[in-house]
Amino acid sequence: MNAANLHHHDRAALDRAFHYASGDRSLSGGNDMNALEKLRQHIKRKGLRATVRLLWRRYMFVHWELLWMKRDLVSPVPPHQLKPYPPLQLKTITVHNTAAFARHFGDRVNIMEELATEGYTGHMYLDGKGDAVAFIWGSTRDYHDRHFYGCTFPVKKGEFFEFGGELARAYWGTTLSVDLQLRLWKAMQAQGCHTVVDVCDAHNIPALKLHIRMGYQEQGRIQHVYRLFGRWRFFHETRYSDSRLDALRKPSRSPVPESVA
Repeated sequence: MNAANLHHHDRAALDRAFHYASGDRSLSGGNDMNALEKLRQHIKRKGLRATVRLLWRRYMFVHWELLWMKRDLVSPVPPHQLKPYPPLQLKTITVHNTAAFARHFGDRVNIMEELATEGYTGHMYLDGKGDAVAFIWGSTRDYHDRHFYGCTFPVKKGEFFEFGGELARAYWGTTLSVDLQLRLWKAMQAQGCHTVVDVCDAHNIPALKLHIRMGYQEQGRIQHVYRLFGRWRFFHETRYSDSRLDALRKPSRSPVPESVA
């Protein structure tokens, strides 16, 4: 699963709040007060230092290191101990059903519609009320991410680029994080793909562990994305040889030594 959108809720909420408070959008006074209250609540929850750090990343400078990953579509997923989840309905995302995102992903409704219009393959999972609680996307062609990182991710023949995977908070830690990928892989196999590729933020530990759990392999490439003053972006790619994931792997249990008579 691409981690670009994994567990970024607090950061996105703070960005919107500060946009409002700083006058980046034309709002009524009531909305300004609401934005300031959100900012105050974030400081209360996360602390002043963490809030200042996020504001620095949003408005001054941020550097993302995106590790390229890959995996074939047929090898079994390693065993896991994730929690089960209640029954959900899988739907292909189209321009006609994106209203289902309003409850849990309200700020993404327009983005979902744009991606569907552009012909990418998207899956969403609906609960009993018809609300989308998870989604994931795949692209068989070069994907230009204009919604988050701003760069283009190249895709080779036979591959597809997996991106945008996200679950509502109530489903974190469940097998849904595995199932939505497996079902997308099956759909992309039907389109002639044999390999899934994606990128993962090197500092997003939960997402890196998810990639380990799903059996992804490192490609030894890092896509660097720099954002300056919240506006200008620069990109370049580097390569590495030593694993960046080994330190996160759970140590294998040593065999119990036999007793000596």
